[in-house]
Amino acid sequence: MPALAVGQETFTLQTSGSTGQPKTILLTRAQMVTSAHWTAQALGLAPGDRALVCLSVTYIAGMMMLVRGFELGLHLTVIDPVSRPLAPFAPAEPFDFTAMVPLQLHATLHGHVHERTILDSMKAVLIGGAPVSLALEEQLQRVPAPLYHTYGMTETVSHVALRRLNGPQRSDRFVPFAEVRLGLDARGCLTITSALTRGETLYTNDLVEFHTDGSFRWLGRIDNVINSGGVKVHIEQVERVLESYLLHYQGGVYAERRFCVGPFPHPGLGHVVIALIEGEPCGGDPAAASAFATALRTSLQPALTPYEIPRQVFFVPQLLETRTGKIDRSATIQRLVAQHPAP
Repeated sequence: MPALAVGQETFTLQTSGSTGQPKTILLTRAQMVTSAHWTAQALGLAPGDRALVCLSVTYIAGMMMLVRGFELGLHLTVIDPVSRPLAPFAPAEPFDFTAMVPLQLHATLHGHVHERTILDSMKAVLIGGAPVSLALEEQLQRVPAPLYHTYGMTETVSHVALRRLNGPQRSDRFVPFAEVRLGLDARGCLTITSALTRGETLYTNDLVEFHTDGSFRWLGRIDNVINSGGVKVHIEQVERVLESYLLHYQGGVYAERRFCVGPFPHPGLGHVVIALIEGEPCGGDPAAASAFATALRTSLQPALTPYEIPRQVFFVPQLLETRTGKIDRSATIQRLVAQHPAP
């Protein structure tokens, strides 16, 4: 865990490695203090608010929860990261603020009644570290507490933009802090310039769509592209369409399943798009899996091109994960390639 020593001006943190090889980032105290105050202003945090730290403080999201507490005068409760962080607490021990990953939020919604009671009464909850599924986002509409999906990374000292996930202000667009300048590079990828980047321009690999009010919609990563017969297929765009299909297929029997899309070697096209779904097919036999795959390809035709539609659907016992609990698409597909012939 990085030390928060009095007078220490620089801190070394490790990125999670979820979008590439982990790397070491050097951050300054001034950057962290600025980030803490911008978050407080955006969320209306005040001295004395009770905050629960339930993310690993080894990484930036958990580390910044500590910094916000120290800098803003919050009352901090720190616990080890667990899937249901509110389970040990009673409704009489309310919190005003916390940050969770989607997995923790999902588990909390399906936990005991008192966990929902604590969540519902919060002033603000940050959700980051992974995409928020459509199924989870629909469930969040029953939560009165303001929930915010974050956009950021270690290099930007946690988030630089937020989007509201629930309530009348629900949106698919991220709104950046007023002090952050965003732009696009020659590739069409997001650039970020602010005090959080020490005035330097940070070049990301994120494809975004800007709107006239300065907000943006995240489209995916430029390096998550499958070259299929010379046609570029953006993985995240296919996953969003597939997720919507899974949410409604046969009343949502696959709505809670984890899945991913990726490239599979093909002798003629180089690679084709495949889909991997965690768990056994509903019906439990190869015929059910085949029927599902056929229905899927037919239903996706209006929304996707022939190169984007998954050529084959694999039901796998378990999707491999990175050390931070995210789906490791590359490792899962490598294992699949070793087990199955090309489709």
